[in-house]
Amino acid sequence: MPAKLSTHVLDLTAGRPAAGLRIELHRLAPEPAHLKSVTTNSDGRTDAPLLGPAEMAAGTYQIEFQVGAYYAGQPGGAAVPAFLDVVPIRFKISDPGASYHVPLLVTPWAYNTYRGS
Repeated sequence: MPAKLSTHVLDLTAGRPAAGLRIELHRLAPEPAHLKSVTTNSDGRTDAPLLGPAEMAAGTYQIEFQVGAYYAGQPGGAAVPAFLDVVPIRFKISDPGASYHVPLLVTPWAYNTYRGS
């Protein structure tokens, strides 16, 4: 399996994938850079990996999930303001030859993540 960085987002309040959620990917070290802006598809995933095999590099990264905007755009979302706005997940890629999966399980008030496969 080729190395890659991927993600998916599950909306636990609705019990379904979070379609249309904006994601920003940043490299923080060794050289800071904004790498990518993407939006989740109907399955709560990105259409392509956040980083493909040729883009994988050791370093510190941050994925910023725009959950406040996502929930504001949901039916009735404007009436119930979300507690969370941007959920930043900071992590390290130590082995650029490995695959990293960073999922987000989210509600307007809480979130959970883990290193998936």
